[in-house]
Amino acid sequence: MSQNNPQHKSPSRRSQPKKKRSWLRRTIKIVIWAIVILFVLGAGLFTYYAATAPKLTGAELSSDNSTKIYDANNQVISRLGSQNRDYVTAKNIPNTLKRAVVSIEDRRFYKHHGVDPIRIMGAAFANVTGSSLGLQGGSTLTQQLVKLSVFSTAASDRTMKRKAQEAWLAIQVENKYSKDKILEFYINKVYMGNGVYGMQTAAEYYFNKPLSRLTLPQLAMLAGMPQSPTLYNPYKYPKYATERRNEVLTAMVKNKAITSAQGQQAEATSVKTGLATTHNKTSTSERLSKYTDAYLKQTLLELNKLGYKTNSGLKVYTNLDLNAQKKLYNVSNNDPSIIYPSKRFQVGATLVDSNNGKVVAMQGARKTNVSFGLNRAVQTDRSSGSTAKPIMDYGPAIQYLKYPTYQPVKDTPYVYPGSDKSVMDFDNKYQGTITMRKALVESRNIPALRTLENVGVPKAQGFLKNLGMSFDKELELQNGIGLYVSSEQLAAAYAAFANGGVYHKPYLINKIVQSDGQTKTFKSKGKRAMSPATAFMITDMLKGVMDSESGSGTAAKVDGLYEAGKTGTTQYPDDFINKVPADSSMDSWFSGYTKNYSLAIWTGYDRQFSANSYITEPETTIAQQIYKNVMGYVSEDKPNTDWTQPSDVGSNGSDNYYVAGYPGTQPDNSSNQTTSGFTIDKSASSETDSVNGTVTSPRNDGETSTSGTTSGSDSGASQSGTTTQQPSGGSGNGDDDNSDSSSDNTSSDTNKDSSTGTTSDSSNGNSSNDNQDNNNNDNPDTTNQNNAKANNATADSVQ
Repeated sequence: MSQNNPQHKSPSRRSQPKKKRSWLRRTIKIVIWAIVILFVLGAGLFTYYAATAPKLTGAELSSDNSTKIYDANNQVISRLGSQNRDYVTAKNIPNTLKRAVVSIEDRRFYKHHGVDPIRIMGAAFANVTGSSLGLQGGSTLTQQLVKLSVFSTAASDRTMKRKAQEAWLAIQVENKYSKDKILEFYINKVYMGNGVYGMQTAAEYYFNKPLSRLTLPQLAMLAGMPQSPTLYNPYKYPKYATERRNEVLTAMVKNKAITSAQGQQAEATSVKTGLATTHNKTSTSERLSKYTDAYLKQTLLELNKLGYKTNSGLKVYTNLDLNAQKKLYNVSNNDPSIIYPSKRFQVGATLVDSNNGKVVAMQGARKTNVSFGLNRAVQTDRSSGSTAKPIMDYGPAIQYLKYPTYQPVKDTPYVYPGSDKSVMDFDNKYQGTITMRKALVESRNIPALRTLENVGVPKAQGFLKNLGMSFDKELELQNGIGLYVSSEQLAAAYAAFANGGVYHKPYLINKIVQSDGQTKTFKSKGKRAMSPATAFMITDMLKGVMDSESGSGTAAKVDGLYEAGKTGTTQYPDDFINKVPADSSMDSWFSGYTKNYSLAIWTGYDRQFSANSYITEPETTIAQQIYKNVMGYVSEDKPNTDWTQPSDVGSNGSDNYYVAGYPGTQPDNSSNQTTSGFTIDKSASSETDSVNGTVTSPRNDGETSTSGTTSGSDSGASQSGTTTQQPSGGSGNGDDDNSDSSSDNTSSDTNKDSSTGTTSDSSNGNSSNDNQDNNNNDNPDTTNQNNAKANNATADSVQ
C-alpha cells in the first residue's frame, strides 16, 4: 500500500490545532490571574495608603495656603500672602467665574465623585499623543483642593502613596460637601501670584474691584492663573497671560458656558484693560518686614533650594533672634551715636551663633524701602581687606608650620616672587624683624605676605576650604591680604576661632512642618577645621587688635567683654588714588567674636567710584561702632567667659604661646631676604617686643595716613587691570555638612538692587579674577586693589 494515501492522515498533524488552542487558553488564564492578583495587591496597597492618610477638616479646606515664617521663639514674623485674604462664600461667587474654573480645570466636575477615571484616561491619552484636552493632568478639581490643603507641592512628594491618599481624601470630601462648597473652598485657597491667595483677594489686587464687578475677560484671566501664577502675571508677562485667558475662554465655549460670540468678544479685549496701577499692602507683618527683609529673603532662597514652595501651607521655623535683628537694624539705620555720612552709605552684616552655625540676625541694607532688594550681607564682590590675614596667613602658619605667637617675621622690603612688583605698607615704613603677634595686631602687610609664602598658597587654600570657602581657581599670594567673601562667610569662619576650631556651615532654617504634619529638622553638624591650638593662639593675638593701644580695632571694644576681632579696609587703585581725599577707602570691615557670637560687618558704597562715594578715615570706624553696639547688646544676657589655654598649647610667658612640642621659632624661607638698603622705623622700637636682638614695639599712632582716588566709573568692585578670585563658600557654597539629607542650605543668587540699579553676584559668585594685588592699608588695613599682577613694574606706595 502506498504510504502517500491522502486518506491516511498523521496523528501529529491532527493534534496541532488542539495544542494551539490549549496554549492560548493557558495564556488567557495567566493574564486573567495576573490582573486579578495585581488588582488585589493594588486594592490592598490602596487600602493601606488610605488608612494612613492624614485627617482633613473643614478648617483646613477653608484656610489660606500661605507659608508662615517663625523666629527662634516660635513667633510668626511673616505670613506670605494670607494677610489680606477676603474669603468669599459660594453665593457671592459669580456664576461666570464658577463656569470658567470648571471649564478649564475640571469640566466633568459635576459628574464625578472626587476621582474621574475618564479624566485619568484622557490625560494619559493626551500625554501619549501630545494633544490637549483642556485638562490639568489627571487630577480632578477636588483632588487639587485636597493637595493644596494637606499635602506638600514639592516634587519629591509626588509619589504613588500621595496620589492614593489624595484620591481617597477627595472621595471623602465629595461625600461630605456639596459641589458648590468644594468650588468655594478651591476659589478661596488657590495662589494667585504676588503674595495673594484666593480669587476675591486677587480681584482686589489686580483690578481694585470685587469679583462681582469683574467682566468676563477679567474673570477668565483669574480662572486661568492658578496653573502658573508667575508665568500668567499680566503685569510681567501679558503675552502669556493673554494666551492663558483665551485658553479659558475657548474651554468655556467648548463646555457651553458661554457662546462663541461672547468668547470672541472677550478675546479681543486687552488683558491689561482695567489692571490696577497701585495695590494694597499684602503683608500682615509690615511692622516687622523692615527689620527682617534680608533675613526673610535669604530664608526663601534656602527654602527654595531645599525643594519647597511657599504656596504649600508650610510652617518654617528659623534661627532668627528678633531682638538681635531689631538691634542690628536700628544701629545700622537710626543710631544717633554713629555719624553716617549719607543715606547712600550701606551696610551688610551677619550675626551667627559661634557654637552651631545658626544665623541669628542679618542686615542687607540701610535707608532703603525696597522689599527683598540687594542683600549685601551675602555679596562676595568686595574685598575683605586684612580680615583675610587670620584665615589665610597666620591661621595656616600655626596649623601647618607650628608658628608660635612670638615667631619672628620680617617687615622688610618685599617684591612679589618672579616680578619686580614691590609692596609697601600703609605708612611707607619698615619695622624690621617683629613678632607675628605685633604684625597681626598692627596689620602689617609684608609680614603677612611672607608668612603666606612660607605656608604655601595651596595649603592656605585648603585651610580656607575647611572654613567653608571654596574657589574656582587657585588663589594667589596677593589674596593673603584680601579675599572676596561675604559677611556671612566671614562670620562663620571666625566662629571657628571662637569655639576651638570647629566650622559650622551657616544656616537660617532649623525646621519645616508641612501641611500634613510631616516635619524635617536641619542643623549643621560641624567639622574640625583646625586644631584647638590654632584657634586659641589666633584668638589670643586678635584680642590685641581691640585692646592694645596699637590695635587697629579699638573702636569696636566692648568694655569688660572677652572678645577678639580684626579690621579690614581697601584702598582705591593707583589710577584713581589722586581723585579722592587722602586717607580715603573703598570698603571698611570688622569681624569680631565672643564665645557666644560671631559678627562680621561690611560698610561702604554700592558705587564706590561715583562722586562723593569714598570712605574717609574717621568713617572707617563705623563698622567697628556697629559691632560694638550690637555685640554689647546681644552679650548682655550671655555668659562672659574668657578662652582657656587648651592642652595642645604651651607657654613660656604671659602671652608667649606655642603649639605643644614646638616651642622654637621656625625658619623664614620667604623671598627677598634683604638686609640692607632700607631704613627701619626706629620710632616703632622699644624693649616691649624684642625678637632675636632686634628691638621693636608698637607704633603710637595706631592709624594710617593714606591717600586714594576715585574713578568716574560706577562698575562696582571691578576695576581696570584688577582680577580677583572669588569664593563660592558660605551660604550654600561650601562643603555641605548639614546632618539632614535635605538640608543643603541655600545660597544667594545674583541680586539686583532696584534702588541703585547695581547688580552683583552673591555668595555663590565664583568669577575668578586672576590678578589681585591687595596692598592692605587697614587704618592700618587698607587693600590696594588695582595692583593685581605681580609683574607690574610700579610699586604700591601709600602717601
